[in-house]
Order: sequence, then C-alpha cells, then structure tokens
Amino acid sequence: MGFCPQCRTEGSLTESIAQRGPSATTAALSDISVGDKPRTPTGIAEIDRVLGGGLVSGSVVLVGGEPGVGKSTLLLQMAARFAQEGAVLLASAEESASQVALRAERLGVDVPGLRIVSDGRVEAILRACDDESPDLLIVDSIQTVTVDDADGSAGGVLQVRESAARFIEYAKRTGTAVALVGHVTKDGSIAGPKMLEHMVDVVMYLEGESDAGLRLLRSLKNRYGSVNQVGVFTMGDTGMAEVPDPSGVLVEAHRSGASGTVLFPMVEGRRSMLCEVQALVVPTVLPQPRRSVKGLDSARVHQLLAVLERHAHFAMGKSDVHVNVVGGVRLRDPAVDLAVALAIASSVLDRPLPLAAAWGEIGLTGEIRAASHSDRRLEEASRFEPELIIRPGRDGIRTIQEALLMAGLTFGSNVTRIPRDSTR
Repeated sequence: MGFCPQCRTEGSLTESIAQRGPSATTAALSDISVGDKPRTPTGIAEIDRVLGGGLVSGSVVLVGGEPGVGKSTLLLQMAARFAQEGAVLLASAEESASQVALRAERLGVDVPGLRIVSDGRVEAILRACDDESPDLLIVDSIQTVTVDDADGSAGGVLQVRESAARFIEYAKRTGTAVALVGHVTKDGSIAGPKMLEHMVDVVMYLEGESDAGLRLLRSLKNRYGSVNQVGVFTMGDTGMAEVPDPSGVLVEAHRSGASGTVLFPMVEGRRSMLCEVQALVVPTVLPQPRRSVKGLDSARVHQLLAVLERHAHFAMGKSDVHVNVVGGVRLRDPAVDLAVALAIASSVLDRPLPLAAAWGEIGLTGEIRAASHSDRRLEEASRFEPELIIRPGRDGIRTIQEALLMAGLTFGSNVTRIPRDSTR
C-alpha cells in the first residue's frame, strides 16, 4: 500500500523476515533408559505413604485444604523432619517470620537446616533459593505470591498461573523439590485455575472437620506413584500426630447396642479402614422434612431413602433424617450404600444391631451389587470380630429386602419374604 492505513504516514511499513527456530530433538522410545526416580523420605511415614515413598527430586507438590485444617502445621513439621537430612527453605507470604517462629516453638521445631523467607514476590523467593540452594522449597501459599511481570492482584488467575510456572521451571532446572500450599473455594476445589492441578506433579488434599481431631491426607494425582492413597493424622496441641491404626481410632467409641449405627470397611488405594456410619430418624411436624448429611453425598442418601420407601416400605415423608460418618471422614465409595441403608432402617425401627459390618452398592431397583476389594474389606472388618457381616456375593445377598431380613430389620408383612436358603 505504501502507507499506514491508520495514520496515513508514508514509508512506515517495513518488512520483517521471520527466523525459524531449531527443530526439537527426537529419540526412539525404546532407546530411552528408564531409571527409578530417587526419592527422599520426608520423615513422616503417613506423608511418605501418600507420596509413594517420599519426595522426588524436581517434583512439584500441591497441597490443598480448607482454612484451619492444618496445612501449614503439617508442612512445617515435614520441613523440620526433612531439614535433619537436607536444607529446607520455607517461603511464607501469609505470615511474618515471627508468626512462623511462634508456631514452630509451639510444635517444638528447632532445626538449624530450616530457613525462612517472609516475602510475597516470586522473584525475591527465587533469588533466596539461588543463595540458599535448598533441597526442598515450601511456598505458603501460591495464592498470596505475585510476579512483577504479570497483571492482576495476588490470587488472580493470571498471577497464580505465572507464579506456579516460575516455581515449576525452577524445580525442573535445579532438581529441587517444591511444595505449594493451595487454598480451596466454597465448593471444595483448589482455588485458582484448574490448569494449576495439571501443571504440578502431585496433588494432595488435607481434609477433616475443624472441630474434629482426625485429618485425612489424600492423593488425587501422582505422576510418580499410585493415586487415592490416604494418610491419617490427628490434630493436637503439639501439631499433627500420625495414626498407624486408623480403624481403632474411628470405631473406639462404637456402641454395638445402639440403634442406627453400622460399621463400614472403606478402601482408599491400598489401605483399608473401618469407620462408623450413624443414622437418626425422628418424626417431624414440619411440612418439609429435614435431611442432614455429613461425610456423604447428600444426593446419594436421598436416593437410598427413595429405595427404602419404594422397595422396603419405610415411610420417610414425615420424618427428619440425619446421617453422619463418625470422625469427620468423607466417603466417596459407593459401597457405603448398604451400611447407610441398614443404619437408617435400624433407627426407624429403633432396633439395635449387634456389632455389624456391611458394604455393597444399592441400585434404584433395590438390587445390591458387589463392591471392589471385598476380600480386603472382610479382612479389615474381621479384625474387630463383628457378630454380623452383610455383603453381596458369597452370602447370597442380592436385594435390599434380603439384607434387611438378614439383619432382622423388617416390618413383617410389609417386606417381601424370601426362602431361607437364599439369605444364607
């Protein structure tokens, strides 16, 4: 054209020759040697269980959880154990150095190899890393640090993504393990872009009720090991304590002579634990009965109430229903259906069960389907010598009616009778 169509200036257009960059190096997959990634134990067995044996050099771990659940406390304890063997740098953008020191004094943490930097600028933190050359960098938290070159305030989508990218690049370049603390939103997901979970190597989630001492550390993603592993801790005055036998803690106060309570052997990864499911059904005069559910999917409990009303003739329309998993445990296993249904039926009839354990998935037509890892569930439940075990498969339990008959939770003629030999 010879001139700029916007400012009408002649000779303002110049030709620019694009330079082609070098090609990427390729290699045959069969020629690439695969060696075991070196792992460094953190010093806390429950964390090592979730990680798959320890921290991998150059890996980036994202630890999420609700406010006050104990993320900073757990990572400070891990840093103290890790600092006994290597150098650790704790970058705290939320708290001052004196606040972290006060927590460390309460936890009894006094390790020379643990260094701290209180700054919210990513560039300043990375410069401190170049000076200290740590083996482990902990950033608390990724939502409170900022990058000078990125727009927006701390916690924004762009800032979180760019900050995480800088720490990931540093970890891969130097081989330093990096642990990022992440907050969660109201729906329970880690705050920031979903891309953040795809960028890191390991995603762990610390969960538990704020008023309960039990904490569960779950692995949702692990590029160096199996997922769905779980570590169990208890929160006390001196920080997090490991729980080697979580089943004993979860059912220590179980009352076998009370109605509305059933034991459920849950399986998380390679670990099985026994927890207690409780239900309370009481009459109400309100036009809309209340449904209170803790530790389970409320929609799933509503389906079980519909199945009990349709196939077992339990009238739920004029009763409040409360269902709870003791200890603040959150169950996502569909095999908990049978334990919940039996606990509800026991509360409706006010008929206590003996020391009973149950598992199995219940369909909308009333059938009970087999659950995975049934042998491991049976082994864990048998440790406590229950008087009654109800499960699908070998016992011949195929429907909710058969399970209720086996547990003695029927209204008599309201529930369809079946031959005795099929309930064995």
